[in-house]
Amino acid sequence: MGREIERKFLIRGEQWRSLSHGGKYYCQGYIPTSQAGTTVRVRIIEKQGYLTIKGPSRGNVRDEFEYMIPLTDAQDILHSLCERPYIEKTRHKILIDGLIWEIDEFLGDNLGLILAEVELLESNQVINLPPWVGGEVSEDHRYYNSNLAKHPYKFW
Repeated sequence: MGREIERKFLIRGEQWRSLSHGGKYYCQGYIPTSQAGTTVRVRIIEKQGYLTIKGPSRGNVRDEFEYMIPLTDAQDILHSLCERPYIEKTRHKILIDGLIWEIDEFLGDNLGLILAEVELLESNQVINLPPWVGGEVSEDHRYYNSNLAKHPYKFW
């Protein structure tokens, strides 16, 4: 079984930008489900499609299954089955202390929001926070991408 253990933080300042070597454009949408806490996401990163199914969160842990799918399938699913608006963002990856920090600069209806995520091996793993990391929002549902699709940042 796939499992995702991650922590999510707000970003403060611009210092992180000097550590990034450019980002990749992501566009993703969510297929409605009736199962509380479960999300089905279709994502396009550059020219590759992905289908991801995530279970309900238990703290900073949740089941996750992700599969590469053909770009044309991802485009068809995104445009025919996913709710709008889509999540659009540029993702930057920065390696610090052996961990990959993913910095998401949101676009579209979530423009102005910048978040950092770090995936962990254990839920209680101790990490050193870079100086540009602000408050933790790991368990604040407003910052889940699936929620940002329904309640965009520009309306907060």
